[in-house]
Amino acid sequence: LSLYSSPARETKYVENPQTQLEEGVSHLRHVMEPYTAWCQSELIDSSKVKVDSSLCSDFFSEGCEFLQNPPAGFYPRLGVIGFAGIVGLFLARGSKIKKLVYPAGLMGIGASMYYPQQAVAIAKVAGTHLYDWSLQGYIAVESLWKDN
Repeated sequence: LSLYSSPARETKYVENPQTQLEEGVSHLRHVMEPYTAWCQSELIDSSKVKVDSSLCSDFFSEGCEFLQNPPAGFYPRLGVIGFAGIVGLFLARGSKIKKLVYPAGLMGIGASMYYPQQAVAIAKVAGTHLYDWSLQGYIAVESLWKDN
């Protein structure tokens, strides 16, 4: 409730009249509606067949089979790793960079506790890529420095 009284406003919505072009397009859309609906239903049916057949590939079938018959303790581990990501989001107040680094870092730490061999393999690959990128950056900065 307002402490001050305000005068009642009398507003009226007035719709702009349609131009001939708008009326023509509207009429064309109404005439073509059955045909477009038929085409859309045909495309959707054919795309469902393609999607279903592509989902039956080895990768997805193995993934679905793995999720249907997981190893012992898989879902609790997944829960701990996911919870670490949520804690990372909670701790990363403020900066956008923190919101990227904290959840990924905590999830990485949680995953490396449960899967140490895979973590070592990923760390080796990531280390070599990071070294290559830093070397390319160093070469680029050095070439810019020498040009000037």
